[in-house]
Amino acid sequence: MDGLRTERLTLRRWREADRPVFHRLNADPVVMRFFDKRLSREEADATMDRWNAGLDREQMSFLAAERLSDGAVIGTIGLSPVTEDSYAFAPTVQIGWRLLPDAEGRGYASEGARACLAYGFDVLNLPEIVAQCVVENRPSETVMLRLGMTLRGTFDHPKVAADTHPHLVRHSLYGLTADAWRRASRQSISQPG
Repeated sequence: MDGLRTERLTLRRWREADRPVFHRLNADPVVMRFFDKRLSREEADATMDRWNAGLDREQMSFLAAERLSDGAVIGTIGLSPVTEDSYAFAPTVQIGWRLLPDAEGRGYASEGARACLAYGFDVLNLPEIVAQCVVENRPSETVMLRLGMTLRGTFDHPKVAADTHPHLVRHSLYGLTADAWRRASRQSISQPG
């Protein structure tokens, strides 16, 4: 998965030099508005290390999204296993993205996510990939729909405290099967254009 390329992005392993931008990404109040907390520098460093270790172990992770035009890391896009029993839809693999504010709304999340879906379905032979977000997170839901994912239902996130973050508890769960991905891919190839 390390080194996936799209028209405008490289999705790659996090590097030591990326630590400041990774911290900025995970501490930014706009970026983290749908998460229950922003990460400290130490928490961000531990998360980055955990994501790189996951890439080595699972051949998938949330990767640095590096813009080809200037080499800037603009966020993270990737795949991650969901194995914890606290999630009713586990075990499965989820797709996700998080972009810096100046990169939002430019199609980067959809572009990078399509490359991750292709990798997940065509290389890892996954049967399904899911995505989740806070129900009020319209930008992420728009990306999920653009990717061809369908709403599977809603659930209360098991790791979000309802007493301190009641507006972040309810999540939407979207999914896409390998068969649906392949059908959509064949249709887009056969459409005149």
